[in-house]
Amino acid sequence: MKALDRPDSLESGSGSARRFETLDAWLDWQVTLNPKRMELGLERVGEVWRRLGHGDPPFPVITVGGTNGKGSCVAMIDAIARAAGYRCASYSSPHLLRYNERIRIDGDPIADAPLCDSFERIDRARGDVPLTYFEFGTLAAMDLFVQERPDLAVLEVGLGGRLDAVNLFDADVSVVTTIGRDHTAWLGDTLDEIAIEKAGIFRAGRPAVIGQRDAPEILREEAIRVGALPLQLGREFDHASAEAGWIWLGPNGRRFALPLPTMRGGFQLDNASAAMVALDGLAERLPVPPSAMRTGLQRARLSGRFEVYPGPVTRIFDVAHNGSAARSLADNLRAFKTGGRIRAVLAVLADKDPEAIVAPLLPHVDQWYLSQSDDERALSVDALAERLSGLVPNPAGRFARIEQALNAANRASAEGDSLLVMGSFTTVGQALRYPRGTCADS
Repeated sequence: MKALDRPDSLESGSGSARRFETLDAWLDWQVTLNPKRMELGLERVGEVWRRLGHGDPPFPVITVGGTNGKGSCVAMIDAIARAAGYRCASYSSPHLLRYNERIRIDGDPIADAPLCDSFERIDRARGDVPLTYFEFGTLAAMDLFVQERPDLAVLEVGLGGRLDAVNLFDADVSVVTTIGRDHTAWLGDTLDEIAIEKAGIFRAGRPAVIGQRDAPEILREEAIRVGALPLQLGREFDHASAEAGWIWLGPNGRRFALPLPTMRGGFQLDNASAAMVALDGLAERLPVPPSAMRTGLQRARLSGRFEVYPGPVTRIFDVAHNGSAARSLADNLRAFKTGGRIRAVLAVLADKDPEAIVAPLLPHVDQWYLSQSDDERALSVDALAERLSGLVPNPAGRFARIEQALNAANRASAEGDSLLVMGSFTTVGQALRYPRGTCADS
């Protein structure tokens, strides 16, 4: 990996000894660096980025924000761009199994060594600036991308938009997939307040893609106010069903017949349409032929989004962690038409609304197995049971560990039944490590 010209003091391996040698050690330390686990604002990352010697990214950037659908949209943009022959880099969060999943270059997760090298450069540059865990990762992703010089970088907003670290970088095209109630402690209690925060990624004179038909009108108004070029689903672009697949109705009357995305759910057509409009916004620099659109949609994958593992007991993994995502999950379950009973293992984080998550799924789930993940932010299983007592008065059990809940649900299942694991990224990540519930109950 080619190093950029920068002061020797910022080169990994020069000067004093490295702070840490392993990725796990770096990540464990980053959690403790800032007394606030989450601190929105661009001052810290902006200062460290300047100290690294970097300026504007030397490649086009698509930034993707929204309440739900961000990860799917990023995955589709990445897959379509690579199918067109472009070298695409992507940054997303959180991860399911390994931190390296967050930073991908040409589809491959970043290796430990270059990631640790980047962390070292950032640590030397930051001085006493107390970066958060997410800020460290965002800077590392862009530091690595600047070295790699991809044809395109796709960045997923972590939280909100206006003050998220990703927003340090001016997007050539911005996408807001959906607006829903989540992270209200930071973004506001109303959809309009949340929409204003999400709209902070829009830039004057550049496309502002809105991937939701009924998005709060203030989102479009904010795009117009800052001088961006709004392109909204149902207005400037749309999609329609076809006998074999679907039709993308792009800006200026363009139409392409396409196969259904590999990722399940009718709502994925909204995400696919938005992804294609985002790439269309870069058509003069990175033209994408219809054949690449078709190939990319069929190649795009994303773990933990209605991820189905067939077997005697079908296993379904979904990171749905808010009410709107749970409604989409309910739609998928309705369309999936499982034959037997559905048992759900549920664990959520403490800042979520478990009632809003569970309510849409009550007609589809036969038994609930309540648990808590290993995440320090997890809602305790007892608190979860108390919160859900009015909706799920008799859960199948309370389990202090995800593995215990998996084992109990597996033992109760018969051939033809389904096991759903949901509630957060950490819940699904833990379950994916033990997909058949083979861990001991102890």
